[in-house]
Amino acid sequence: MEPRLTDRLRVVVILSVILSTGSGESDRDLKFCGTWRHSKTLLSLSVNLSPGCKGISISADENTLAINGQITAQCLRYEVIPLHQIGLDSEEEINFCLYWEPLLDQLKLQLGERNLTLCWPASLQGSCCTYLSDGPSQPEAPYGIINGMVRTDFITHKTRRAYNFSGAPVACNELCQEASHGPAQVNMIKGTAEDLCTRSFEVEMKEDFGGCNLTTPGSILTSEEPSTTVHLPPALKQAAKETSKVVCTFFKNNSLFQEGQKNVRILNDVVGISVENEVITDLPEPIRIGFHHEAIAKMHSRKCVSWDTRKDPLQVNWLVDGCVTLERGDQHTECHCNHLTYFSVLVQLEPRPVRHLLALTVITSVGCVVSAISCVALIIFLCKKSIRCKDQSTPIHLGLAVSLALLNLLFFFTGILANIGGESLCTWVGAGLHYALLSSFSWMAIEVFHTFWLVYMVFSPLPKGICKLWSMVGFGLPAVPIIILAAVGDIYGLREVVPSNDVSNPYVMCWMKATYKALLAHYFTNMTILVVLVSSGFVMLFLVYRKIHTRDEWKQSRVAFLSIWGLSCLYGTTWGLTFLDFGPLSDFVLFLSCILNSFQGFLLMLRFYMLEWMRKQAGGSAPGSNSTGSTRQNMLQPQEKS
Repeated sequence: MEPRLTDRLRVVVILSVILSTGSGESDRDLKFCGTWRHSKTLLSLSVNLSPGCKGISISADENTLAINGQITAQCLRYEVIPLHQIGLDSEEEINFCLYWEPLLDQLKLQLGERNLTLCWPASLQGSCCTYLSDGPSQPEAPYGIINGMVRTDFITHKTRRAYNFSGAPVACNELCQEASHGPAQVNMIKGTAEDLCTRSFEVEMKEDFGGCNLTTPGSILTSEEPSTTVHLPPALKQAAKETSKVVCTFFKNNSLFQEGQKNVRILNDVVGISVENEVITDLPEPIRIGFHHEAIAKMHSRKCVSWDTRKDPLQVNWLVDGCVTLERGDQHTECHCNHLTYFSVLVQLEPRPVRHLLALTVITSVGCVVSAISCVALIIFLCKKSIRCKDQSTPIHLGLAVSLALLNLLFFFTGILANIGGESLCTWVGAGLHYALLSSFSWMAIEVFHTFWLVYMVFSPLPKGICKLWSMVGFGLPAVPIIILAAVGDIYGLREVVPSNDVSNPYVMCWMKATYKALLAHYFTNMTILVVLVSSGFVMLFLVYRKIHTRDEWKQSRVAFLSIWGLSCLYGTTWGLTFLDFGPLSDFVLFLSCILNSFQGFLLMLRFYMLEWMRKQAGGSAPGSNSTGSTRQNMLQPQEKS
């Protein structure tokens, strides 16, 4: 029995050594997660941190989640924060994660959906508190922390009052040297150690300080090219009255500074510039920071930002105040800033904000009102005309006028309805606006085809009963994709259009949402139909021109023909200007497209005025003649053979 007992003890010892070794490797930096079970009343967060390396305690009771300990190199914080101030007092149980980065001297707390920075990142310090290990277990309690985890290692599902972690001080340079030997030596967040070990400068500003240029040093493990440059102006020496040292730190791990919003992101590089115990603002000569980065598409905007800690020191607030953005190409951005803090480039992941949005909105609103009135007048005119004479083209013109009137009315009121009704109303209004747009496109295509048929087929009549088919195509067919998209869900709703001059005050309208599904729906419905409509209009125009350009009547009345046909094609081709919104003429194209498309109903009425005027100039037409006018009929009739 004794040999067996000895063998079993030997196995237990070996397993204990292996497990203790693995725990030591996994606790160089700390990620502790759990769920806070509380009493739902008077909830608060208590933070008590001071320099040292005795350890850290995460505790909770029915009212308070507390982070206490000595773990930092220079961070000192004592604060009690009521959770109702950050909108977390209504949740029954709150999930949280605590992150400790020893090389950054940074402590972050993810509480619910909020990211709180308890200790800001700093340059490399002399001593790092690391090798954190869980202390003795605490007794079970009705309120506290459940489902405690260190990284991916589950500790217990029981409710514990506290988790205590003790640490050991290690020279930060030694920790960096260990990191340089590979990830097997130090198990830290990828890229953190190797990026921060050699990215801090301390510049001595002497009496004759004439400025200084700094560049990002290469990585320890790779021959990385410098990606960031900093120019410290001579004015910085005059502004720093109590000290002559400025510290410049280059951060590479952008996850430490992310704002927590889905529609923006911070570039890889962040630069921190500070003067000890002084606040430097309003420099007469700006600090110049050059960021070399991956290519940024033109559809996304970028702006230089600085980290504002005055509004809420616990949360990352990136502001554009005090910085000027200079785009030196798609891979280079230069920032000119007049103060000291953390700096980076913020990229808007949604499409680039719209320039001249106010002017475009005014033009569109006026155009929609004029077009709606014009379409109503045209509907009345066509209804009266349909009583006097039976014409195959009248129902087509009437369908286009009705769809355009609906489109202009909905588009004019979409901003008002979005602000009044919110998301629930915008789901219906957005679907209605999309239907009106597709219906207008359908009737434009019918107009182009009908005009092509009359001209190319030399006024051969269309089959009887075709009007019912036109109604099905113009009004019925567009409803099919709308019903399908509404069934899919999360397509229609509130849409924000951001002006370039004030990104904090977006224009709200009812339309397709800014989601991936809505973007796919936009390309498969609107853009596909638009491509077919524009291309078919030009193809039909070319075919008609090729057939009639040799006739004598063409030479006599080409201006009249081009006016009629051009206005007929205008219904679809003006929307094709959407594809030309790029390059140096993008602003001109944007305004031209806005004017032509918003005044499209007025242009439709103008077309009928010109046709009626040309009919009278030609000496009138007999009752029952079609609305395309006798001028085209005389011009395009077959030539008699001599």
